[in-house]
Amino acid sequence: MNKQAREVLFYCLSGGSAVVMHWGWYALLLWMGVEVHVAYTIGYALGWFVNFFLNSRYTFHAKPNARRAFGFGFAHLMSYLAEMGLLDLFLWVGVPKVWAYVPIQLIVVPATFVLVRFVFRSRRFDSRG
Repeated sequence: MNKQAREVLFYCLSGGSAVVMHWGWYALLLWMGVEVHVAYTIGYALGWFVNFFLNSRYTFHAKPNARRAFGFGFAHLMSYLAEMGLLDLFLWVGVPKVWAYVPIQLIVVPATFVLVRFVFRSRRFDSRG
């Protein structure tokens, strides 16, 4: 398997773990009566931490550092904003709250991969600068 295919595979596995955590917390919090945007945000934040460390170690074999965390955070802030807009769109068209998560991920994950790969591959985000 070539390096890029391996990165995509491990990105999917790492991201998949984070997605399961995100969706699990989101669904649980919705069930508990938490407002949809608050539930989504809490799940997102918990998934972000898992995703950063799994991607650092297994996908890109890069040492986690503050610059990478910042770049990863910025990439995911862009992703989060897109996801919140899509969440409102899918809720508006009638997709049930708990299932609106699925098409959002299908749209946003590929774009986020490109941004995250840049963060882990660019020398700008090395601790040495």
